[in-house]
Amino acid sequence: MTGPRAEAAALAARHVGQAHPSQHLGEACRAALHGSYSVGLTLAVDAALAQRVSLCSVGPLAERGESLQINLGEGPCVQALGQRAPVLADDLDDADTTRQWPVYAQQATVHHIRAAFALPVLNGTFSAQQAGLVLTLYRDRPGPISDADLRTAQDHAEAADLLLLAAPAQIEDDFARAWLLPAGALVHQAIGMISYRHALTTGQALALLRAHAHARNTDLCVLAHAVVHDHLTLPDTPGPPSSGPPSSGPAES
Repeated sequence: MTGPRAEAAALAARHVGQAHPSQHLGEACRAALHGSYSVGLTLAVDAALAQRVSLCSVGPLAERGESLQINLGEGPCVQALGQRAPVLADDLDDADTTRQWPVYAQQATVHHIRAAFALPVLNGTFSAQQAGLVLTLYRDRPGPISDADLRTAQDHAEAADLLLLAAPAQIEDDFARAWLLPAGALVHQAIGMISYRHALTTGQALALLRAHAHARNTDLCVLAHAVVHDHLTLPDTPGPPSSGPPSSGPAES
C-alpha cells in the first residue's frame, strides 16, 4: 500500500484494540496538525435522513461545532456528506461560502468558530446511501488551511474508516460502546421512541426532536435524555421558544 492510504493504515494500526478509538484518533490528529485546530469526527448513520452522531470532539471548539450541526441538521459536515466532497470554509462570515447553512454559520461565529474544514471519507466502508465518516477541523480565526494540515486530516479520516472496517461485525453492542458517544446513542434511542409513539418515520421523528429542541432553546441531547429517561412525551407541534431546558430534563435533576 502506497501514498496517503499507507499512512492511514499505519495510523489505524496504532489504535486497534483501544477503548474509544475515535477519541484517541481525534487527539492524535490534533497533535499532528501544524496549525491550531479543534477536531470533530462524525458518523452519518443514514445520509438520506441526515442522521449522524459525533464520535469525538477534541479541542475547545469541536464539541459546540459538532453539536450545532447535529442540532440544526446543517453545516459544513452535512454539506460534505451530501456532496461527497470536502468543504473548506475558511471564513464563516463570508455569505457566499455559508449560503447553504447560514444559521449554523451565524451560531458558530457566536461561539468563536471562524473557519471549518470538513473532509469526508469517499472511498471507504459506506455507500452513497450511507455517507459514512467525515472529519471536521474548527479554527478560531479565518484563513485557508495549509496543504500539509489538509493531508494530515485526510489521513486521520481514512484511518477512522479503516478502524471501522477492523471492528468485529458480530459484536455490534461492543462496537457501539467503543465508537459512539453515549449522547449520540441516546439521540438515536430517543428517535426510535418518538417514531413508535407518534407513528412517524425515523426521519420525521428526528425532525420533531430537533424542532422541539430549537423551540425550547435546549441541546438535542438534553431533550433526548428527557424523552428516554424521564418519559417526556413531545406534542406533535413544538411550542414557543423558552429560556431553558425542558422541565423534565436532566438539567433540573
